[in-house]
Amino acid sequence: MASHPFLLCTFLLTFSISFDATIAAPLPKYVILNDAVQHGGGIKFEKIIGGIPYTKNIMGKINTYLWSTILKQNTPADRKPVDTVEVFISVHGGGEAVTWGNNKINVSAIYLRDYAGPMDLKWEFTSLMHHEMTHVFQWNGEGKCPIGLVEGIADYTILKANLYPPLFAKRGTGDKWDQGYDFTARFLEYCDGLVPDFTSKLNNMMRKTFDVSFFKNLTGKPVEQLWKEYKAKYAGKPAAAIRKLGT
Repeated sequence: MASHPFLLCTFLLTFSISFDATIAAPLPKYVILNDAVQHGGGIKFEKIIGGIPYTKNIMGKINTYLWSTILKQNTPADRKPVDTVEVFISVHGGGEAVTWGNNKINVSAIYLRDYAGPMDLKWEFTSLMHHEMTHVFQWNGEGKCPIGLVEGIADYTILKANLYPPLFAKRGTGDKWDQGYDFTARFLEYCDGLVPDFTSKLNNMMRKTFDVSFFKNLTGKPVEQLWKEYKAKYAGKPAAAIRKLGT
């Protein structure tokens, strides 16, 4: 059979362009505003954390990490249509940070000013951004997902990124599977051990709705049984304090 180099090259080029367009997508635009430049927390944001340049840099890295490793969303069609992520360093009450309006993150300047935890402030800010960026890109069943599971997936991100603090919950602790934050993150880690990529598969099932039967669909066991077996596996382990982050 005669070869057709030109046709072959044209095919490969067309395939390459199509393939790249499928797996590659530009990252969103990141907008960071320090609305507390005269506040102690705003000053620490600039001088200790690295300000806007550092924040933009880690946001891109976190974004890529979420798509490739946590949520495993390899095509634009799999992902939330987020064009811009906005971060505000502002003086507001309550908690360390909060994600709102789908793509906006408020980080408390008061928290940054007063932080006296076991890790340095830049580490803490980086961990916090992993949690909040997860909220921007995860699915939540259009509001039907239990808030404890939403927060658990966000803390699962810091667990897998090895950015969890010393008081993060130990394996087997907690009172219920959807208790939230680090307790639920540890349970998701356990489920990952039963079904590879369990957490990403669960998240991607929650695009339009949520049903507790998703756990059985993925593992063959209802969530109550999974939780019972999880607790039994780590029976006797000491409890740890929860680390609460913003929603």
